[in-house]
Amino acid sequence: MSSSLTHFNATGHAHMVDIAAKAETHRLAIAQGSIRMLPATFALLGQGNTKKGDVLGVARLAGIMAAKRTGELIPLCHPLPLTHVSLDFNLSPNEPIVTCIASTETVGRTGVEMEAMTAVSVALLTIYDMLKAADKGMCIEMVRLVEKRGGKSGHWRAAPESECND
Repeated sequence: MSSSLTHFNATGHAHMVDIAAKAETHRLAIAQGSIRMLPATFALLGQGNTKKGDVLGVARLAGIMAAKRTGELIPLCHPLPLTHVSLDFNLSPNEPIVTCIASTETVGRTGVEMEAMTAVSVALLTIYDMLKAADKGMCIEMVRLVEKRGGKSGHWRAAPESECND
């Protein structure tokens, strides 16, 4: 792990990192997270019988929109010209859990990790919003970066057996 945090200057004040001298490279990030719900809510989602419509379709659009606006939401993120954003949802066959996986890409001077994690977070919040009338106790879990490529630090992948750093 880097010993210096790049979002703080020499005097300890927060600042936006200067990326002007960095090379433009293809950058990709993949993030995931999940939402756990009651079995009855999960069944409702799976049947597509919600009063608000296509929950996963709306969540996918919300995640894409969120990725595009990450620079407006996270104070020190650079606004990035994204070249691709995709979100997929997996409904667990064994538990009432929906997993969201977001992939973001750009050709630029800084990574797209925050865009991928923002996409997952907002997509899961959208699922919560659309299903909360049936289940206020849903739990959003494990939003995390699982892979990144490009830039000076190269390729990084989370260990598959690891859920988060201890």
